[in-house]
Amino acid sequence: MLTRSPGTLPSATRLHTDAGEREAERRGGKAVSVVAARPWGMTLATAQDYAWIRSSPVFRNAIEGGYGLTLVRGMAPSDVLRVMGAEPQGTCTGVDALTERYMDQRDATDYWDDSFIAGTFTVPGTDGDWTLVLQFDGGAEMRPRFLEALSAAGRAVTHSSNGGAPIDLFHWYEAGELRTSFEWPIDRYGSTPDELVPLMREIGFDLTEDGTGPSTDTKAAVLALAERLTGVRLTEELLKDAEYHFGHVPEEPAEEWTKFVIDITDAHGERFYKEVTREEVEAASARARAEAEAPIVIHGPSSPAP
Repeated sequence: MLTRSPGTLPSATRLHTDAGEREAERRGGKAVSVVAARPWGMTLATAQDYAWIRSSPVFRNAIEGGYGLTLVRGMAPSDVLRVMGAEPQGTCTGVDALTERYMDQRDATDYWDDSFIAGTFTVPGTDGDWTLVLQFDGGAEMRPRFLEALSAAGRAVTHSSNGGAPIDLFHWYEAGELRTSFEWPIDRYGSTPDELVPLMREIGFDLTEDGTGPSTDTKAAVLALAERLTGVRLTEELLKDAEYHFGHVPEEPAEEWTKFVIDITDAHGERFYKEVTREEVEAASARARAEAEAPIVIHGPSSPAP
């Protein structure tokens, strides 16, 4: 463990401050840096510290099937599930048991909705305890309104993958605000998209436009970035052995609608425009359902012609 004299910022943190101010000045803005204001250099994780994810059955399955992992500061696991609107379903020990609960839920819904099982437990990190939230959801990821609420009085950091040919996302929320988010490290957005650049360079992200920077596992780098912002060291043993408080998070309610518009212009400049009301759609669906459910009548050779 690193130790430092009280009141002394690590040299890495001073570099963060200087770099953050220079970046803000370059962009014509005022430097307001949450990262630079605190000694986040107390954890010096790099992408190399998370090389284990490529040989880990736990994380390999998570990446292939889709997962979301969120860290929330200063909120108990039960409160996190409550904010997410989850129906508590008890506890289970180990990530395998959590995965079984998820598969049972998927079988029950026949994979048709966006609900998911979320498992939570407490982990130590910077400024006290954090809640780790793990979900295997096929890529639904943590909903923005949850992250806004979970970070309202602190911080939330989340990363996810949708499985298959993955879309990998990272989000950092502070006081209910999306500060930095990205899929590709060079294409960042949020209220302070460049604030984490000094940390990202230290960790090993390739931030060059032409991809000629360091050859780094971006997913491993994302986990290291999450550790830099939370102080939570993620390990395979941590996920495998934890006791999860889990719950079922229902799918988002469908938005009410009254009509939709079809507006298409073909290659010859011909335009097709049509407004279809909800009543028309429901009537067409009812007719199609009635036709599908109607008995099939087979006429034999002696049957009268229709």
